Amino acid sequence: MNFPADLYYTKDHEWLRVDGPSAYIGVTDYAQSELGDVVFVQLPPVGTTLKQRQSFGTIEAVKAVTDIYAPASGPIIEINKNLEKSPESVNKDPYGAGWMLKITLNDPGEMKNLLTVEQYKALIGK
Repeated sequence: MNFPADLYYTKDHEWLRVDGPSAYIGVTDYAQSELGDVVFVQLPPVGTTLKQRQSFGTIEAVKAVTDIYAPASGPIIEINKNLEKSPESVNKDPYGAGWMLKITLNDPGEMKNLLTVEQYKALIGK
């Protein structure tokens, strides 16, 4: 299982990669492995403003349908349109091709509410 050290994590198994004033969001390798084969990802449109810890979409997998929660607040500036045709990217490359959204960070101070890689590994027992 992969746990990139440069990411922030949530207790709900999302990740956040800060890229200057913006950030990419996706689900962790652990989350995709627990869900099984992802068959559909429902995401909000560009321009939607997320609030930290608020549900913003769903992932439908063979085993279950689950909500996805925002690790940070901010307006969506890009969605990964490739997930419409290739939702399995979430399984194959959750930290790369399987990213979901890019947002502009409203409050970088929210990062203190997220987990480091060490804290996330402890949460899932790895």
